[in-house]
Amino acid sequence: MRSPPALNCLKVDILAPITRAIHLSKAARIRYFSATSGVSMREIVPFALASDGLRWHTRAFDRKSGEFRDFVVSRMDEAAVINDSAPEKHESPAQDIQWSRIVELDLVPHPDKGSHELVKRDYEMDGGVLHLKLRAAMAGYVLRQWHVDCSPDHGIKDIAFRLWLKDPLALYGVGSASLAPGYSSPSANSS
Repeated sequence: MRSPPALNCLKVDILAPITRAIHLSKAARIRYFSATSGVSMREIVPFALASDGLRWHTRAFDRKSGEFRDFVVSRMDEAAVINDSAPEKHESPAQDIQWSRIVELDLVPHPDKGSHELVKRDYEMDGGVLHLKLRAAMAGYVLRQWHVDCSPDHGIKDIAFRLWLKDPLALYGVGSASLAPGYSSPSANSS
């Protein structure tokens, strides 16, 4: 069996301190390249690693913004464990609502595309529905990777989108929903 090559490779000298910080429940200091704020030094409290199929992320509390966020590991070029910095209660994984929240999503064959029976077979759909349970923090990444049309009117015409999210409202309040193809918040639609 052959797989396509990875688009990016993780650097052990970056990954090792991040995984050590996770294991020891410590903070880490990283030099991070962000699309919105450029290069900066940050202190994060990482607690999980996850792949979106293209890149590896660490889920962490960001002390700079005061929020839980995803950090792309390949965008770090320095990382070190901060041994004298125990995380505070508000920095713990239990406080990350988006990570703790499980969303249930029903995917169906895209109504505007043919070959519904083939799609049902390809995705082993039970009763014509693929039922997923995902962490809210990861849902948008998965839907993007799987090319799921998340528009309420199944309006994405690209043939790569063979699946449709049956109830786009299931993504309401999901932080990563902005990554889901075609999704728009109900509050954005009403203005």
